[in-house]
Amino acid sequence: MIGLQERLEDAFRQFGWSRIPEVLHYHAEEASKHNISYLEFLDKLLQEELAAKWDRYVRTRTRLANLPFHKTLDQFDFRFQPSIDERRIRDLANLIFLGPPGVGKTHLAVALALEAIKQRYTVYFTTAHDLVQTLQQADQNHTIKQKIRMYTKPRLLIIDEIGYRKMDEPAAHFFFQIISERYETGSIILTSNKSYGSWGEIFGDSVLATAILDRLLHHSTTINIKGESYRIKEKKKAGFFRPEGDEEQPKGVVHVSAP
Repeated sequence: MIGLQERLEDAFRQFGWSRIPEVLHYHAEEASKHNISYLEFLDKLLQEELAAKWDRYVRTRTRLANLPFHKTLDQFDFRFQPSIDERRIRDLANLIFLGPPGVGKTHLAVALALEAIKQRYTVYFTTAHDLVQTLQQADQNHTIKQKIRMYTKPRLLIIDEIGYRKMDEPAAHFFFQIISERYETGSIILTSNKSYGSWGEIFGDSVLATAILDRLLHHSTTINIKGESYRIKEKKKAGFFRPEGDEEQPKGVVHVSAP
């Protein structure tokens, strides 16, 4: 005859529960010690399992999102970048961050990706450079349709660092196809160090750039970040930047002027 322990373990496996077997004995002892009701005992077990399931979901979705690092909105220093309205950032889904290197564009994009995952959105992150390379390789391997589908399927797509590399004609047209297929169907976050007036150079075609921007800007909000670079801020703290007119150089430190 199968004992109670075996029946419980078999039931846990069939339900796919992993947390309850770990905490069952603890909660059973607590229930006996403090005279906890059956319903409260069951509730505690189920809440443990739900929390563990949610944690597994977030970790899996975060891994699949291909994020370069994990930084949250709470870790972003909005006081250091006063040109950004924190409330607007938290309320918006379709965003384009423009600004010079080091001002926190990628941090904000990643933080919003993590928030979207918590809202059960599917998310995928890529740099524009990796996107172009992937599309070019897929075109050569005759798998371009499958790759474009990979970028159009997620509820939120993040394309980072647009403008660091110019796109050739095929890549620019594939990029346009991705934007067009996501138009009205999925959220998108872009970051770029180039103003919109320079996008014709990025895509090698001002008409194509206009068509891309037309679709992007229809439902997106542009956030211009005009603050100082975080990396320069840290270098200043470390003593690599000295006040104007101070000619004395510490040994082993090269003076660099801030741009």
